[in-house]
Amino acid sequence: MEAQVTESQVTESRPRGREATRERILQAARTLFGEQGYEQVTVRTIAAAADANIALVGRYFGSKAGLFAAVLEGEPTIDRLLEGERAELPRRLAEYAAERMRRPPDSPILRALERSARHPEIVDVGRERLIAAVLQPLQARLGGGPDALARARMATAVVLGIGATRRRLGPAVPTARDVDRLTEVFRACLEE
Repeated sequence: MEAQVTESQVTESRPRGREATRERILQAARTLFGEQGYEQVTVRTIAAAADANIALVGRYFGSKAGLFAAVLEGEPTIDRLLEGERAELPRRLAEYAAERMRRPPDSPILRALERSARHPEIVDVGRERLIAAVLQPLQARLGGGPDALARARMATAVVLGIGATRRRLGPAVPTARDVDRLTEVFRACLEE
């Protein structure tokens, strides 16, 4: 015999408290932004999915764009590419870029950001995320120096250009030679 679950039991089992509510809102936003993109999701929809009062979204995140920024903070960075020998960094970046030629990022949130990057509400959010998650870590890995930021920007431009090309022309399966070429491009971008 199947047990019946009452609405009060569901409500009672739902985590309560400020942090639990904030986390439910964040998880609902992550799911909805990932499935539908930034433009299609409303704060009201997110609040309903999180079973939270709509005013709490504003209280915890400030705005829909603030909520999107909080969701982005939980997304992958390039840190794993920066690990290992410095001399192998161009090859690791080339392999990552080649994978971006083949398909969009694994993260549905990063795919949503790709689709919505020019939306006026999140232009600054996307720029700040790019700086914090890509440019600054890459600049730090390059050891600073007077032109480390310029070198990090060049390497980032290559990765972003590959993503833009894939979006406009469709995916392409990179060859081993493509990875070799990209390695040389990244080596030229990153050398002092």
